Amino acid sequence: MPRPRSLTDDQLVAAALAVVDRDGLSALTMRAVAKELGVATMGLYRYVADRQALELLVVDHVFRSVDLALPDAGWQERVHVLLDRMRVAVARHPAVVPLVLRHRQAAPASLRLIEAMLAVLTDGGFDGTDRVLAQRTLIGHLLGFLQNEHFAALSGPGTIVMSELSPDEYPLLARTATDARSVSPDEEFRRGLDIVLRGLVTNRARADGPVP
Repeated sequence: MPRPRSLTDDQLVAAALAVVDRDGLSALTMRAVAKELGVATMGLYRYVADRQALELLVVDHVFRSVDLALPDAGWQERVHVLLDRMRVAVARHPAVVPLVLRHRQAAPASLRLIEAMLAVLTDGGFDGTDRVLAQRTLIGHLLGFLQNEHFAALSGPGTIVMSELSPDEYPLLARTATDARSVSPDEEFRRGLDIVLRGLVTNRARADGPVP
C-alpha cells in the first residue's frame, strides 16, 4: 500500500464510523479502518495508539455534536433537552452504544456534557451527594434507554414474541407486551424521564425534611 498520508482525527473517526455503521461494532479493527482509509495497517498506528484510542475518538466525536446551548427554561425542561440531544446524537450511529457506556467518563466531549448537566442540577437546587445521585440516575436512565431502543426496542421482535405468549400461563406479561407495542421510543423516553425527575424531586424533599 502507499505510504500513509497525513490524517486528521475527523478522517479517522469518519472511517471508523463507516466500518461500524456498515458492518457492526465487532468489525471495528485497526486493519478494517486502515483499509477504509486506503493505508497500511501499521501506518495507522502513526495516528492512533490502538483500538481503544480509536474508540475514544469515536465517542468524543459523537458527543461533540451535542449542542450545549440550552433554552431559558426551568431545570427539568433543560434536563429533558440535554438528554434528548444526547440520545439523538447516539442514534445517528446505534452500533456505538456499547462504546458510549465504555468511554463516557474519558471522552473530553462527554465530560463537558456531564459538566453541563451538573450545572443544570445545581440551578435546580441539587448539591453534595444529592447532586451526585441525581446525575448518576439521569445518566443511568439515558444509557438504559439507549440499550433498550437499539437492542431491545418495545416495538422489536422480543416484545412481539412476548405479546403472543399464552395468556393463561403469562397473563400479565402477554398483556403488558401487547400494550408496549403501541409505545413509541419518543414517548418511552419522555415519560420515563418524567418519572425519574419526579422521583428526584420527591427524594430531595424527603431528605430536606418538613418545611418549618
